[in-house]
Amino acid sequence: MSASTVATDRPVCAPLDVLGRDVLVPLVTGGEVDYAALDYAASAPALQRVWDDVAAYAPYYGSVHRGAGYLSQLSTDLFENARTTITRFLGCRDDDQVIFTRSTTDSLNLLAAALPHSTQVFVFETEHHASLLPWEQRDDVDVTYLDAPRTSRQAVDILEKALAAREPSPSSPLRSSRGGSIGPALVCVTGASNVTGEIWPVKELAAVAHAHGARIVLDAAQLAPHHPVDLAELDVDWAAFSGHKLYAPFGSGVLAGRADWLREADPYLAGGGASRTVARRPDGGVDVAWHTTAARHEAGSPNVIGAYAIASACQALTDAGFDALVAREQELIARVRTGLAEVPEVRILSLFGDDAPRVGVLSFVVDGWNSSHFAAALSAEYGIGVRDGLFCAHPLVRTLLGGAPDAPAECGAPEAAPGERALNAVRVSFGAGTPDEHVDRFVRAVKELVADGARWSYRTEDGRCVPYTA
Repeated sequence: MSASTVATDRPVCAPLDVLGRDVLVPLVTGGEVDYAALDYAASAPALQRVWDDVAAYAPYYGSVHRGAGYLSQLSTDLFENARTTITRFLGCRDDDQVIFTRSTTDSLNLLAAALPHSTQVFVFETEHHASLLPWEQRDDVDVTYLDAPRTSRQAVDILEKALAAREPSPSSPLRSSRGGSIGPALVCVTGASNVTGEIWPVKELAAVAHAHGARIVLDAAQLAPHHPVDLAELDVDWAAFSGHKLYAPFGSGVLAGRADWLREADPYLAGGGASRTVARRPDGGVDVAWHTTAARHEAGSPNVIGAYAIASACQALTDAGFDALVAREQELIARVRTGLAEVPEVRILSLFGDDAPRVGVLSFVVDGWNSSHFAAALSAEYGIGVRDGLFCAHPLVRTLLGGAPDAPAECGAPEAAPGERALNAVRVSFGAGTPDEHVDRFVRAVKELVADGARWSYRTEDGRCVPYTA
C-alpha cells in the first residue's frame, strides 16, 4: 500500500492497551480526571504489551555479543532477533541493513555522516528539524531547500524541477557551490507531517528521485506508528524512525536501508563492537579493520532493552492489524475535525487541504487566544495533554501561519485576533491507544473555552503559561 493513500473501508478495532490510561491528574477547578494523553506526536505512551515483554526479559539481561555466559547469549539472540522483526515490519529488501540508533534524529545524523563526498541533498523546508538540519553539518555537502508545496502533486513537481536543474550544464543553479563535478544526490522527505498530519506522496517522490539518479531517505517518525511502511513497496533507499513515537519509549531508534554508503563510510562512533580487529603498528599507531555489517555503526554496548521494545511494538502493531488500526484512527480524525469545524474561531493548519490523507496529528490556532494559554487551560481545567509552539518545524509552521515572528505573546494576551497572524499553534495528536472519550473531551473543551473563556487565571513563568491563584 502506498503511503500516499489511506483507506477507510476497513474493520475497526478497540484501542490498544497503553500505560497511563488510568492515571488520574488534578484539576485546578477541583477534583481529578483520568489523563487524556493527546501528544502522541511528541512521545506515545508505551504499549502494555511492550512493557510486559521488557519486564519479562529484564531478569535475563546480559552483555550483548561476545559473552560466553548463558544470559549474554540469550541477550544477543534477543537483540539480533529484534533486528529481524524490524526488518520484516519495514518490508526491507534482502540486502538492506537495520542499524539501531538512539532516535530518528540520530539515524539521520548517521546517514548524513555517511554521505559520499560532494553529495547534494534536497530537502523540503517543511521537514522536522531532525530531517532538516543534519545535512548542514557536512562542509563538503551542498543542501538545497525546496519551497513548501501546497498540494501533493506540487511536491512531486517541485522535486522534479529541482533534480532536472541538477543535470550538468554551465548555467545550472544547482551545480556544486564548492566547484568541481556534481556528486551523488539524496532527497529527504517526511512520511507524515508532525504539524499537519498530512501524508506525503512518498512513492511518487521516490520514483522522481530515482529517475534522476538520486537516492531518497524517508523520515518515518510520524508515519510508522500510524500506517504501514514498506521500504520495497515505497522504493525508498532508507527509512528512519524512533521507538518513543512507536509506543516503545526506551531511547532507541532505527535506520534501515541500503548498505553501500553505510559500509563505505567511517564508523559513526569509533570503539568496541564496530571494530573487527585492532593491531599495533611498528610506528606505534594502530591498524583497525572495521565491520562491514550494521555493527560498523553500533559501537559500544547496545541498548538491547530499546531494541527489544521496538521489536515488541512492531509485532504488537502487526498482530493488531494495521487495517483495523488505520480505520479506527480515521474515525477519530473525522470526529476531531468535524468538532473543530463547528467552532468558527478555530483554524486548522494544512498544506494540502481538507481532502489530503493524514494521520492522527492536527495543529490549529484560535482567534483571540495565545496558544500557550489555550494549551495550559486544556491541561489545568480538563486534564488534556497537548502541545503548543512551533513543534521543531519552525519554517513549516511560519509558512502555515503566514510568516509569523518567533517571539511568543505573554500568557493571557491575545495571540490571534480576527485578521491577525498567530505566533504559534496548538497541536493535538493521538493513535492506537487513544480512547474515544479522550478526543470527545478535547472537542468539548475547545468549544467551552472558546465560548466561555478560561475558568482560572494564568501567567507566564519561565516562558510557559501556568495556572496561579492571585
